[in-house]
Amino acid sequence: MQALLFFGIAGFLAQLVSGTLGMGYGMTSTTVLIAAGTAPAIASASAHFAQVGTSLASGVSHWKFRNIDWRTVSILAVPGAIGAAIGAFALVAMSTDVASAWISAFLFLLGLYVLVRFAFLKLGKLITDKRPGAKFLAPLGFVAGFVDASGGGGWGPVATTTLLSSGRLEPRKVVGSVSAAEFVVTVAACLAFLIALKQEGMNWLVVLGLLIGGVIAAPIGAWLAHHLPPRVLGTAAGGLIILANAWMLLSNLGLPYTAIVVCYVGLAVFIVTAVVTSIRSMREEKRINALAGEDLTDSEEEDEPATARSPRDEPAADRS
Repeated sequence: MQALLFFGIAGFLAQLVSGTLGMGYGMTSTTVLIAAGTAPAIASASAHFAQVGTSLASGVSHWKFRNIDWRTVSILAVPGAIGAAIGAFALVAMSTDVASAWISAFLFLLGLYVLVRFAFLKLGKLITDKRPGAKFLAPLGFVAGFVDASGGGGWGPVATTTLLSSGRLEPRKVVGSVSAAEFVVTVAACLAFLIALKQEGMNWLVVLGLLIGGVIAAPIGAWLAHHLPPRVLGTAAGGLIILANAWMLLSNLGLPYTAIVVCYVGLAVFIVTAVVTSIRSMREEKRINALAGEDLTDSEEEDEPATARSPRDEPAADRS
């Protein structure tokens, strides 16, 4: 029961991050499983099996909030599914040591990327009405799907951030569309893991806990995506992923214990600084948007045409 509760909380937090930012479920849940001693391939497989339910729930929630562009989903999903299947077979074929080193390094870099993007860079805005085409979406889906299955996470960080930076789709629809396509990608990864692993070493209690927690969090995440500024949450989520994978990564590099502790403390200070920076950036953006709104209102009032005057309002001399 304690294990079910633990993984339920992990699934809830992972889906809360994913539903809000369009990224984070796979890398968050896989990080927790590996930290608990699960083999890398089993950890990625367990996260993906749970994600079948959570991605479906998240997609439905985003659909209710009208956060989905179905054309984008249809083009993104199929190449993503193919890439995910290939990535799953590739991960299972690796030795445990190689897979562990690969996943810890990959998740660390993903966490760093998410943190830097949300703390220090400008977030994507709609800069054109032209939606992304198949030549852009198909390769993106394939790469994101492969990275997601082979690295224990990455569909959101690759697909969401690339679409956001393109400026061809408004942010809430990027998050919703990527979340909806993720269901198809996750199903393909699960089928590949089933064939490759033959259920060896799978702990279905872990999957159940992640699934229950994720399904509960799905509508909350979709609501937050519709209402919450994502800067601080994205920065904090990236920081947690970094800290969770840094110890294993530094240990794999063969550094002495003292050096690992020093590096870990340095990372913690960097993450706190990033969170503070994200809060300041969020406040500054709100201030600028408020000023822009006031300027727009003033200009509209200045441009408003003068009300036509009736003959009664005209001076008597003009009427004569």
